Amino acid sequence: MPLPIEQYAMIGDCETAALVGRDGSIDWLCWPRFDSSACFAALLGNYENGRWQIAPRAEAARVSRRYRPDTLVLETHFETKEGSATLVDFMPQRGARSHLIRQVVGVRGHVRFATELVIRFGYGEIVPWVTRTPDGLRAVAGPDMIRLRTSVPLHGENFKTVGAFEVAPGETKSFVMSYGPSHLADPESVEPAELLHGTEQFWRDWISKAEVEIFGPWADAVRRSLITLKALTYGPTGGLVAAPTTSLPERLAGARNWDYRFCWLRDATMTLLALMNTGYYDEARAWRDWLLRAVAGTPAQMQIMYGIAGERRLTETELSWLPGYEGAVPVRIGNDAHRQSQLDVYGELLDALHQARERGLAPSDFGWALQGVVLDHLEKMWRQPDRGIWESRGAPQHFTYSKVMVWVAFDRAVKSAEMFGLKGPLRRWRDLRREIHADICRNAYDEGLGSFVQAYGSKLLDASLLLIPAVGFLPAHDPRVVGTVAAIERSLMRDGFVMRYDDSLTDDGLPPGEGAFLACSFWLADAYILLGRYEEARRLFDRLVGLVNDVGLLSEEYDVRRKRFLGNFPQAFSHLALVNTACNFGHYKRPAEQRAEHPAAVV
Repeated sequence: MPLPIEQYAMIGDCETAALVGRDGSIDWLCWPRFDSSACFAALLGNYENGRWQIAPRAEAARVSRRYRPDTLVLETHFETKEGSATLVDFMPQRGARSHLIRQVVGVRGHVRFATELVIRFGYGEIVPWVTRTPDGLRAVAGPDMIRLRTSVPLHGENFKTVGAFEVAPGETKSFVMSYGPSHLADPESVEPAELLHGTEQFWRDWISKAEVEIFGPWADAVRRSLITLKALTYGPTGGLVAAPTTSLPERLAGARNWDYRFCWLRDATMTLLALMNTGYYDEARAWRDWLLRAVAGTPAQMQIMYGIAGERRLTETELSWLPGYEGAVPVRIGNDAHRQSQLDVYGELLDALHQARERGLAPSDFGWALQGVVLDHLEKMWRQPDRGIWESRGAPQHFTYSKVMVWVAFDRAVKSAEMFGLKGPLRRWRDLRREIHADICRNAYDEGLGSFVQAYGSKLLDASLLLIPAVGFLPAHDPRVVGTVAAIERSLMRDGFVMRYDDSLTDDGLPPGEGAFLACSFWLADAYILLGRYEEARRLFDRLVGLVNDVGLLSEEYDVRRKRFLGNFPQAFSHLALVNTACNFGHYKRPAEQRAEHPAAVV
């Protein structure tokens, strides 16, 4: 069985990623892009679905691991009765081909190791044709080819490739796995030591640009989050995937299992501010440009998510041959939520473009022209129900946060026109902004609860309501906002963490029981900061930062009872929220204030 999610680390080359377990196993790997068919899929079933383990033959007395400082180079250190050795895993920045390199370095004594490799393409379904080569093996299946080079003797055994070796102090055994299209020549041979040095240098040069000194005790967590976000960015396009995995459940043995290897528009503003506020304007510009390319076309066809290059067809399919992580079924690839109507993404897009323009990214005439067309579309459809920020698969509703983000769309257009002299029908936009604001305050606020509610006419709460002051809809000290925060504290808190909503009362056709959504807990800390409740914000933030696993990574959700990670991993939304909340504790560049500048007057 695969390890618990929190026992994995990620390595990657900004085009693909792999998860490495504490036991030396790689149980998830997609070649050559995030959305390609997996080469190893043991994480979603069992080891027969593809994995690669390198571990001592004798049981290790102690296992420890770390990333080499300021890099994505992973070290797993094994202490055994025979001695000790370190497994080094990394993926160098991609050139013509992708490479995954594993090195075993002897430290003390003579340690015997075993390697077991199960190559399966097509998400664990397709057994490749494997042939020996003078320096390793070649595995081919359809369009895919894997080339493994090593000096360690290997042989086949029950559709696996196995080998045994020993390392002495100072000795290194290397394995280089390379991917290439099967119709081309073998990937070139590379020098592991040279690539290791280059990989370390790449990450250290990149993170050296980070402006994180202001974060004090949280600087290390912010730096690790930034490295993780860079690794989740598809370098050629600038698209940021939500996670490198699919179908890791929101509930153990449950059915809330989604494919997150895509780029969500709702991450747009949070991503831009996290990057710009920490000094990464090149990455922010690449993300802004990805946004504009992805949504180009008629606004009626704008999606909530896209592929890493802006692909639109993300058809959802169930993989019946995979048992799923700890029995969570079905395993899904693709995501049918891309077909949903979600009004909030229009506001996210226009807010992101406004923030980029306000903070010095090169202006885009195309971006402003697109915003005008988007607003024309919103003017016609903003009164319609939608599926909401959480992609409900139940009946469409008039979700409050969706309407708030429609208000944001018109608000940011007005502000951009006023601040930068851009042309547009300002009077009409101002009138619509006022009308939408009044409609929300009239229909989404429940006097009896003293709180905004999840949807018009509902009695349910939703953690997205914590963003009302952060996006500038109402000031934080407005009694309606204060009451909403208090209601969420009463109803959606579990052991000090925030649930997205009460899923036991939500009609989405799926069994209840998901974990606490980590980004929502960061949003509560942001709300505390805006309310001046700094000590509470600090305690909550410290607790959230304390959830990171031993190598500094966060998942999407957290099981407060079992103290387990849930959901896809590592999760960009969680790491973005960590970075932005850390910024909110600073004395300048506070995302919650940047988005909330000049909030609308209380209606």
